[in-house]
Amino acid sequence: MKSALPATIGLIAGNGRFPLLFAQAARRQGIKVVVAASFGDASFLVYLCADEVRWFSPGRFKELFGFFRARGVKSILMAGQINPDTLFNKDLQTDDEYRALFAALADRRCDTIFGAVAERLKLEGLELLDSTLLLKGFLAPPGTLTRRAPTEIQLADIDFGLGIAKHIGSIDIGQTVVIKGKAILAIEAMEGTDRCILRGGAIAREGAVVVKASKPGQDSRFDVPVIGPRTIATMLQARAAVLAIEAGKTLIIDRDKTVSLANRKGIVIVAA
Repeated sequence: MKSALPATIGLIAGNGRFPLLFAQAARRQGIKVVVAASFGDASFLVYLCADEVRWFSPGRFKELFGFFRARGVKSILMAGQINPDTLFNKDLQTDDEYRALFAALADRRCDTIFGAVAERLKLEGLELLDSTLLLKGFLAPPGTLTRRAPTEIQLADIDFGLGIAKHIGSIDIGQTVVIKGKAILAIEAMEGTDRCILRGGAIAREGAVVVKASKPGQDSRFDVPVIGPRTIATMLQARAAVLAIEAGKTLIIDRDKTVSLANRKGIVIVAA
């Protein structure tokens, strides 16, 4: 039996359109959306699709917990990246909760950080939900999504790159690699997909293959692979030729716009 959806969901909103899409989908389902928006990351457009919005520094955990608790929120969803530049800013305002959590971490890999956050939320009586909740229709279907298909050489790079992406994902380094001629030009770390693409593109000069994959055992509550028009714009800047993603495991934001832009610019998108 399908479990009932919560009447209210607390949304921790980072950057990009992912938080907006979730909030819109939740409102269409009659769910009240209470948003904790990250300063410097979340879009002000979140006001248009949420019942309540409060802005927070990512380092103010105590205020965040109190905000949700005061509104009777029991279910939390995280959507959108928090800029790593913010997390490593020496002027970031932090509280005792934040400092204690980070002091107890064995390392600062994404899974370690988010896993600790999930456990801390649980102690506060807050359940962290699957970030693709209500957005299953945005997951990439299998096949070539653009008019142009990859060449045999590009297919070989995709196959090679997928193995590398899965390996770096298994040790929680990142999700994206940039390949050309079976040479590894860039591996994503905490800087994010766009910067990884630009680094790899600078070495390739043109024609690079970008492969983005989920981690083995991906925890869908956080860090789900996402692409969108901004990804294609970055590939254009890097003069990359192919974007390969995983079918059924990668969210495509504004799919029509993403594929249309790729078609106009001769970029291949394929979901394997």
